[in-house]
Amino acid sequence: MKEAIQETIAFDIYGTLIDTHGLIAMLRCHAGENASRFSQLWRQKQLEYSFRRGLMRQYLDFGVCTAQALHYACLAFGVSLTENETSTLLNAYRALPIFEDVAEGLGNARDAGFRLYAFSNGKAADIRQLLDHADISRYFTDIISVDEVQSFKPDPLVYRHFLEKAAVKAENAWMVSANPFDVIGAVSAGMKSAWVRRSPEVIMDPWEIGPTVVIHRLSELESAISDWRNTHFG
Repeated sequence: MKEAIQETIAFDIYGTLIDTHGLIAMLRCHAGENASRFSQLWRQKQLEYSFRRGLMRQYLDFGVCTAQALHYACLAFGVSLTENETSTLLNAYRALPIFEDVAEGLGNARDAGFRLYAFSNGKAADIRQLLDHADISRYFTDIISVDEVQSFKPDPLVYRHFLEKAAVKAENAWMVSANPFDVIGAVSAGMKSAWVRRSPEVIMDPWEIGPTVVIHRLSELESAISDWRNTHFG
């Protein structure tokens, strides 16, 4: 494991460590039986807005994308929120729950000697709040946010920014994400990647670029990386 100690792992936050659909119970108060579909559309538009802003170089932070996506979902489902109700939902988004396999997976990776970073589209302060709320901040060396370069994943600029901030070469860095666009973006930037495929319903984009390894639970990460290294380096 001496070689593995030199590896650095970037963990995506939203959708990988944090369950972005963790507010469905709250949403039922507003969207009723459409709460799950409302949550899906909210997340879909949040990502779409970040992609579009990144491409157009019209940067506003991820919190703005989240708020505007919530507004869109309300319009789509005919939901009317008061200013206080909107604030309550957006504040709750900063305290979303983690997936049940997260603490074990982070602990295994840290104990194996990997350097762990939180690497997110979100602002550093928002990510710190999420990690503190979930009691997993202690696993990370630092938080690196795309906000520092005012673009979004999968812009190559943000992955270069991660490598510079973490002081690591691309070939020694792993991106761990449940989001296919993030996996492809990291590999395109020269990093290795682990795709966290928790559900068989999630499909990897059929591009010429794909993940280095595929895992189904975060607790499989450390062994998957070790097996990959043993296969390629003996």
